Amino acid sequence: MPWHKQFDVELALERAVDVFWNRGYEATSIQDLVEHMGVQRASLYATWGDKHALFLAALRRYDETMRSERLTRLEADHDPRTAIRKLFEAFAAGAAGGRRARRGCFLTNTALELAAHDRKVGRVVAHSQQEIEAFFRRSIERGQAAGEIPKAVDAATTASGLLASLIGIAVLARSRPERSLLNHVVDDALRRLDP
Repeated sequence: MPWHKQFDVELALERAVDVFWNRGYEATSIQDLVEHMGVQRASLYATWGDKHALFLAALRRYDETMRSERLTRLEADHDPRTAIRKLFEAFAAGAAGGRRARRGCFLTNTALELAAHDRKVGRVVAHSQQEIEAFFRRSIERGQAAGEIPKAVDAATTASGLLASLIGIAVLARSRPERSLLNHVVDDALRRLDP
């Protein structure tokens, strides 16, 4: 008789995201995961293989639900300039949102902790960053076509700078989540759209 999972895999994966996001990869033990995910150790290994594979699945899940869905919504619901501003404002508001917000961005935390020495993790992080940069570039180009953003703005260079500023906000969320500081970073980044 084949073995059937006795738990909700998607819910368990969401809980794994939460544990890894709060603690980081190295500080998270298998026991932490078992307790927070509500699964048996054997089920965890049977479903994901090991801690590293579970971490990659959690990181991809976060990327799909947080980054991909958010960017798709912003592009669909707003003009290009507003979409860019709203992404920055969401990062700044999240960073200034209290103790839970001090955990920053899971992808950025992972970039700082693991990406430099873990090729698989590095690829997931790099892909996400490239997608955010592409969102900025598309938005700038759409804004230029609509006459909302000056043609003198170099879309590729500005998109890279906006990405760096956004990552900066995510890093500041961990150490200096002061709303006024974050607002200054947002305003400075958005000035790039008006040379």
